[in-house]
Amino acid sequence: MNAATPVETLSFEDALGELEGIVKTLETGQTKLEDSIGQYERGIALKNHCEKKLREAQAKIEKITVGSDGSVSTAPLDPPQ
Repeated sequence: MNAATPVETLSFEDALGELEGIVKTLETGQTKLEDSIGQYERGIALKNHCEKKLREAQAKIEKITVGSDGSVSTAPLDPPQ
């Protein structure tokens, strides 16, 4: 992906892949300070986007339950509190 691509349009996989690339680049210590700051800021946005996507996916996950009469139904994995 390209740093010009808006973070909110990326899939989870694309955002995670870009975030991993940024981490590798920053770990080398070979990037100019201003570039590092920009990459760090984009990395934070990517991290937040990935967390949001995971929360959305988790909200969609359901567990299958079997009643005492043998009936099968679904319920939220983690019921709202």
